[in-house]
Amino acid sequence: MFYYLFEGMTFPGAGLFHYVTFRSALAFVGALLFVIIFGKKMIEYLQLRQIGETIRDLNLEGQMSKKGTPTMGGVIIIGGIIIPCLLFGNLSNIYMLLMLAITLWLGFLGGMDDYIKVFKKNKDGMSPRVKIIGQVAAGLFLGLVLYCSPDVVIRENYATVNKENVEVVNYKKENVKSTQTTIPFVKNHNFDYASIFEFAGEYAQPLGWIFFVLVTIFVMTFISNGANLTDGLDGLSVGTSMIIGVALGILAYLSAHVEFASYLNIMYIPKSEELVVYLCAFVGATLGFLWYNSFPAQVFMGDTGSLMLGGVIAAVAMIIRKELLIPILCGVFIAENLSVMLQVSYFKYTKKKYGEGRRIFLMSPLHHHFQKKGMPEAKIVARFWIVGLLLAVITVLTLKVR
Repeated sequence: MFYYLFEGMTFPGAGLFHYVTFRSALAFVGALLFVIIFGKKMIEYLQLRQIGETIRDLNLEGQMSKKGTPTMGGVIIIGGIIIPCLLFGNLSNIYMLLMLAITLWLGFLGGMDDYIKVFKKNKDGMSPRVKIIGQVAAGLFLGLVLYCSPDVVIRENYATVNKENVEVVNYKKENVKSTQTTIPFVKNHNFDYASIFEFAGEYAQPLGWIFFVLVTIFVMTFISNGANLTDGLDGLSVGTSMIIGVALGILAYLSAHVEFASYLNIMYIPKSEELVVYLCAFVGATLGFLWYNSFPAQVFMGDTGSLMLGGVIAAVAMIIRKELLIPILCGVFIAENLSVMLQVSYFKYTKKKYGEGRRIFLMSPLHHHFQKKGMPEAKIVARFWIVGLLLAVITVLTLKVR
């Protein structure tokens, strides 16, 4: 709103609203204050309506004390993201519109799951199949928009060596639609999905786009579920998401500025600077929610928040073509997801082979394994945050380590 309100005005300070850094700072502060101020009122409302968490007894220390804690707090995070973006974002920007749409859709999907659990008294919530379909729909929507929209383009980079034997990065003159992405630890960074289908000749590029859309669907579904599974201890999922959001904000800022992109020899993505505004609101909202969600939690985000957090993280990574960095950046989410998959698969395999199911972990997801070993909840969360921070630093460093 303010972006357009001050457009064309010449009084001192009006031009600040056209600087991404200024609007990003306002989005961060606005999101943080919104969540802290309105979060308290929201918690009181949830308590009044007795919208509390239903806890299954898994014989974990301190678990049953969480029973009745207000849930569906993800609504606070969504409000903390959407409102600052509407106030300080450029709403004609394709990437801002995309992220707002995905935030609302995944928030709605998770909210329906929480609604069934809380109001319908169905502990299982939404059918896993329906939930997966909703996540796949979000990934398909994102992939098709990135494919079809003429505003989604990149400026391809290429490196040459001058007479002084110094590498010089240049960019092609025109913006192009491309299936290129950034690949870590490789000298020239770029990898084109279409190159997988070179054997198809003139059909290589269309097949590359189909593959790109499929990758988008997989990444969004996998990371969304990973964030959902990580949301089992106070502050774990939201704190990890906040750290990832900071790293993505750095990557988006570098990709949106041709000078920084040139220095790092990565592709330049025009107009992606609005993602920095979005991500600052994202980080501010998650930090604000941590005010209430840190141990001992006064409110849980529920699937309303956790499905959305993982989904938007994956969406940003796809937009800035850094999805191949996700195994590093989202290592905590992936470990949580894989621990469940391995546990279930191994249990079924051993039950079929030996007549009795066996387990790899004491309990899955992974954070419950450490709880079973007697580690205090606050210490598990802090250590997972430290791991997440280390992975975020490594992710950013990959842009220069090649």
